[in-house]
Amino acid sequence: MASLGIEDYRIQNFHGATMNPDWLTAEHSTGTSIMAVEFDEGVVLGADSRTTTGAYIANRVTDKLTKVTDSIYCCRSGSAADTQAIADIVSYHLDFHQIELGEPPLVETAASVFRELCYSYRDSLTAGIIVAGWDKRKGGQVYTVPIGGMCVRQPISIGGSGSTYVYGYVDAKFKKGMNKKECLEFVTTSKFGVYTVPIGGMCVRQPISIGGSGSTYVYGYVDAKFKKGMNKKECLEFVTTTLALAMSRDGSSGGVVRLASITEKGVERHVVLGDQLPKFFEG
Repeated sequence: MASLGIEDYRIQNFHGATMNPDWLTAEHSTGTSIMAVEFDEGVVLGADSRTTTGAYIANRVTDKLTKVTDSIYCCRSGSAADTQAIADIVSYHLDFHQIELGEPPLVETAASVFRELCYSYRDSLTAGIIVAGWDKRKGGQVYTVPIGGMCVRQPISIGGSGSTYVYGYVDAKFKKGMNKKECLEFVTTSKFGVYTVPIGGMCVRQPISIGGSGSTYVYGYVDAKFKKGMNKKECLEFVTTTLALAMSRDGSSGGVVRLASITEKGVERHVVLGDQLPKFFEG
């Protein structure tokens, strides 16, 4: 019996005609909710775990927090293949950079490499990146690199398809100077030193960065709640709540919340399961 490849797959409609389902030709996308926040001792990163191919959910437990160096991670949104390739290339370059310097690379350096790649191949790639980590020179940092290649530092960054729904929450809840616990809770609830690399290759540093399809929904919340100087506990709570809000609204975001807190002491990973996420009004 001849084997049946995916390219031979067809669906019969009511009139006997055939058609290809859209997910057969659609690329894997991390239509997503991602977030990174600076707190008083480092940074907290968070992301949902859903990967889609068209309307089809290809993976419910994807890890969108990717290690770049021992003290630098990135949040990926856009094409899964593009963002994975970029993260691998940046990690490769930074390994050589560390050998040459004899010390760990700076977070700003990692964000600049992401920016260069995203800008140089802006017509070919669909990649929005948030770069976050800790170094001895500037401490915790968050950089946003959206599509196109800009790079900007922010104290908080959210992105992805789910970010739309939590901008209001992030606006309302983010505060500078949070401790580690606050930062972890904030990222988990939002479901989003930080550098954001949006699609196109810009790079900008922000104390908080959100991205992905879900980020649209939480910009208002982030604006209202973010505050500088949060401790770790405040930061974790802020991110958790923001991401949960984004996931509850955005159909391309879902699954579990994955968190990473990066300080001088190293990286701590956390997973918040679906039944442990905050619940919101859904009427």
